[in-house]
Amino acid sequence: MQRLSRRAFLKNGVLVLSSSAVIPGTAVGGDKTPALQIGLVTDLHYADKPPAGTRHYRETPAKLAEAAAELSKHKPAFLVELGDFIDAADSVKTELGYLKKINRDFSAICKNRHHVLGNHCVYTLTKKEFLETVGQKKSYYSFDSGNFHFIVLDSCFRTDGQPYGRKNFEWTDPNIPKAELDWLRADLKSTSKKTVVFAHQRLDVSSVYGVKNAPAVRKILEDSKQVLAVFQGHSHENDHKEIGGIHYCTLVAMIEGSGVSHNGYSVLKLSDDGSIRLDGFRNQGDYQWPSSS
Repeated sequence: MQRLSRRAFLKNGVLVLSSSAVIPGTAVGGDKTPALQIGLVTDLHYADKPPAGTRHYRETPAKLAEAAAELSKHKPAFLVELGDFIDAADSVKTELGYLKKINRDFSAICKNRHHVLGNHCVYTLTKKEFLETVGQKKSYYSFDSGNFHFIVLDSCFRTDGQPYGRKNFEWTDPNIPKAELDWLRADLKSTSKKTVVFAHQRLDVSSVYGVKNAPAVRKILEDSKQVLAVFQGHSHENDHKEIGGIHYCTLVAMIEGSGVSHNGYSVLKLSDDGSIRLDGFRNQGDYQWPSSS
């Protein structure tokens, strides 16, 4: 398995790129086995249509098959895809066809799966159509696994609070509405567990890739003093920022580039002391953060 030769890690609070590899078989916190392992993928953009620029839509199933073979070795507690699971189509029927095809492949990897809504997921479809097809009840919710709490966010709302769907939005207008903010605040107050958040649109930037009211979201996360990290997609790049003691890690898109060598997926490893390690494959970078406690 080809791994990205460039390694990313934190040293004295600074993101450092290195050619040195993380020692195989070691885990965060010095443990032989992390408390929890999670498979992560993002921005698959599957569609049965010709390439456009760097996006090779029909190659996603082969890339996902490679990811499946690797991720299954780690026996993850669950899988998360961080949005833009499919790409846009001209009709509901066609887009549902894309979704059913790639969801069959994704569902075969692991029994426990979670989907974060991306703007492309609901370009032609409604949220209800997408969620029913993948077998998920809600677009934002929380759950516990092991000694950790996890939150799935939905930023696919316009500034006026209307949900994305049926081509009724601009992709540069993502927001988390008041009702979801209120829910998020209450959810974090209801748990004492260390927490990890999954999102599609970015919560750490003010560019077109960022959630418009990201500062309000970050304040809720920071005030809880329980959130370790946010994992997100959308901008198709490896990136990391630490804001208010929380790590915001943007994962590389699976869709970018032709051939399985242009792929990206990762295994998130959490230790009970709150230390985090992300092992990236192909174009996905590696990150390791010690416990802040």
